[in-house]
Amino acid sequence: MNIRLLFLGLRGSCRSRMAGAFARRRAAPGVSVSVATVEPDGADPLADEVMAEIDAPLGAESCITLAEVAKNEYDIVVVVCPQAAAQLPLLLGHPATVQWQLPDPQTFSRNPETRRAEFRALRDRVRHLVTDFFEQGTLEAIAGMRANSDMIIDSISDGLLVHDMQRRIVLFNRAAEEITGRRRQDVVGHDCHQIFDCGFCSGKCTLANSASIASVDPVFEERRGRIEITTAAGEPRTLDVRIRPLREVSGRWMGLVAVFHDVTRESTLARRMGEVQSFAGIIGRDARMRDVFELIRDVADSTVPILIRGESGTGKELVAAAIHNEGPRAGKPFIAVNCGALPEGLLESELFGHVRGAFTGAIRDKKGRFELADGGTIFLDEIGDITPAMQVRLLRVLQEGVMQRVGSETPIQVNVRVISATHRDLQKEIAAARFREDLFYRLNVVPVWIPPLRERLTDVPLLVDHLLARFLAEMGRTTTVRVSPEAMDALLSYDWPGNVRELQNWLQYALVKCHGGEIRPEHFPSARSAPRLPGSSGATPLPVARAPLTVERVREALTQCHGNRRDAAHALGVARATLYRFFEAHPEVL
Repeated sequence: MNIRLLFLGLRGSCRSRMAGAFARRRAAPGVSVSVATVEPDGADPLADEVMAEIDAPLGAESCITLAEVAKNEYDIVVVVCPQAAAQLPLLLGHPATVQWQLPDPQTFSRNPETRRAEFRALRDRVRHLVTDFFEQGTLEAIAGMRANSDMIIDSISDGLLVHDMQRRIVLFNRAAEEITGRRRQDVVGHDCHQIFDCGFCSGKCTLANSASIASVDPVFEERRGRIEITTAAGEPRTLDVRIRPLREVSGRWMGLVAVFHDVTRESTLARRMGEVQSFAGIIGRDARMRDVFELIRDVADSTVPILIRGESGTGKELVAAAIHNEGPRAGKPFIAVNCGALPEGLLESELFGHVRGAFTGAIRDKKGRFELADGGTIFLDEIGDITPAMQVRLLRVLQEGVMQRVGSETPIQVNVRVISATHRDLQKEIAAARFREDLFYRLNVVPVWIPPLRERLTDVPLLVDHLLARFLAEMGRTTTVRVSPEAMDALLSYDWPGNVRELQNWLQYALVKCHGGEIRPEHFPSARSAPRLPGSSGATPLPVARAPLTVERVREALTQCHGNRRDAAHALGVARATLYRFFEAHPEVL
């Protein structure tokens, strides 16, 4: 039997040293005994005197500090006073704990004879507790329970990781070793962020700021999510994780416990089969959207600049936020700036800040968006609209990581990840001398293209379901509202020049017009009420009601189009998805 036993006291060390002295006399081979104190101070000579009376001097009993205890692993910890238990942190291996109620020598009488008698009573009490601990089977019972507990923890198929308030890992079971590829002895006792490079919690750690973790208190009872990690062998893994605060009986928060299992295979299969319908709040299962999801996963953990391109209304800011939230900067600020909505003078102040008196109206110093985003991410939307002068200033920040407030000559160092977006073709802007080529290559390290809605019409039903549920909740409507097949055909037959934003407007308009439980084509905006699009000469062309599909009409269209289903759908004036649904309902057509 190999058992590591620790006696821990609050202060003065005499109680824990007495227990250690008696334990070493009683301990069988294989039981190692250590003594520690939370608040070390001078030893009381009376403790040595009363122990010497029974030929058990304390001189050989060395007492270590709690900081030294935290570096070692024990099987059983005997806390000799309740005050020490209240300050006991999570220890490596999460050892079994026994609490004794021994009096505090600091409360003993000042009268020498009375004080000596109180120390003798303390000595005898400690000797009695230690004797019972070894001779009444307490040690063996606790050791057996500890061994069974370890066996159970190592037998479960889910990985288990526990860390304390300093993010120091204290428990790491066998499944966690197998899932992460890291050995327990290489993990326990180390900072979670150093072991996993902030990847295990994907940057969402409650204890991300080591300077303030002592005062942090979790504002959640449980968090669930899916994260991406890299094993010790460099292999990517997808994990389903549940994280809960670990508290003692008094309610004091002691750390976090994470339970996780590997879903890499299921996640990969789902993506390959097109079953993934959303990612980080972005809705879509079209192959091109799945490519976007994969790219977000790939770039989230890096800090390289990213340029998102796509038409207005495709959700470029959603993609930028997803990249930020899936990476290690998730707990830091995400600052979005619409560069196209601000004139040059105001944009410069917004991005870089200004000092008092820099211009008329600058009555105080003001931080810019780059300073506010320090440590996090800044999203520069419509970057293609900024002037050449602003392009020069922005290029310096990207190259040197240094900026200056308007009206100041003091350089300010910033650590910011830059994600930009534009609906313009920047290559054409460069050719027209309206955009700097060197800035383009600084911004366009990783390009992300978001397809317009007309190129992924199969996502329209998903988006409709998601948006309807959200709008109904916002409106406080408890009744279910569905979209009729005719209305869905109308949505699938439209080109959506305004993309997802226009679809949102349509559904909100339809919910205002629809007083029942079904949205029909007449509930959508009419051509007369639709707003004009920039550059258009008339109202937005909206879908009109078409003759219903019949077996005869579909057969005729297929014949005219020589069996080409895409051309047949165009000839019938319906979306391909609508035609394919008709085929499923009427297989005799084919």
